Amino acid sequence: MTASRRMTAGRAARTAARRAGIIPVALVTGGALLLTGCGDQTEGAEGGSSGEKAELSSKLPDKIRNAGVIKVGTDAAYKPMEFKEGADIVGLDPDLAKAMGEKLGVRFEFSNGTFDGLITSMQTGRFDMIMSSMTDTKDRQEGLDDKGKKAGKGVDFVDYLSAGSSILVKKGNPDKIESVDQMCGKKVATQRGTTSHEILKTQTKKCVEDGEKKIGIEAYNTDDEARVRLKAGGVVADISDFPVAANAAKSGSDFEVVGDQMQSAPYGMAVAKDNKKLRDALRAAMDAIIEDGSYKKALEKWGVEDGGVEKAAINGGS
Repeated sequence: MTASRRMTAGRAARTAARRAGIIPVALVTGGALLLTGCGDQTEGAEGGSSGEKAELSSKLPDKIRNAGVIKVGTDAAYKPMEFKEGADIVGLDPDLAKAMGEKLGVRFEFSNGTFDGLITSMQTGRFDMIMSSMTDTKDRQEGLDDKGKKAGKGVDFVDYLSAGSSILVKKGNPDKIESVDQMCGKKVATQRGTTSHEILKTQTKKCVEDGEKKIGIEAYNTDDEARVRLKAGGVVADISDFPVAANAAKSGSDFEVVGDQMQSAPYGMAVAKDNKKLRDALRAAMDAIIEDGSYKKALEKWGVEDGGVEKAAINGGS
């Protein structure tokens, strides 16, 4: 989302071009570990050589390796990145986590939460990591609030996708919106605490400086709520991450994407600053699925291959 959601309520903007389950089972057969996933869980399945599994598994913290589970916080309302189908959390992020689980010999267990509370929940020990289309920004890395003041310990990111923010309007674009410059004095929806939200806050300040009326920003807990408001005609546009906007336009006849993507930036898996061993294991697993082609296959499945990266990076956001 820049394109992005899931940016922090922070000064940096977010990125553009930027979330399957089965009943959990763990079987050891002929020396091979089979892990499947269910409900709010995405788990590793058999894949990769046993030698490769042993090598990457050894990179994990002992507590996680022994438990066989990585607990993941997410906000599953961001189709196609992560969203609910019945009791299951599905989408690109769970698919990538499943592929990484095959390399690490563990399962990824997803739990649903509110996006702007995920970092706090991880810092208090509820999750081991966050995978929720979160934009990697310096503010998040340093634990700064939207005023640039220290508000937390900060997190480390393992960057795995590039994305930006896009403008979603009703089909036919009745208000002729093509950019945020045209939004002064109009009502616009977005998801609270995201990069897209930051883009709107920055633009409304510019509107005032230029002698125009503020944007009527309507910030919702989920992008689904923002789109409901747009569909009802209560706002002229919804700003969200490109993958989300593109999926909403593609999957029905209510919306279309207009204008150019804004502020492309990396999506990252977030881990606590003092959990560098997990961070480095996740990076190794991401690089492994990029190399074996499963990463590209997952991106193509969800139509976001334009956001693919050649290697995972640590704290590559700005």
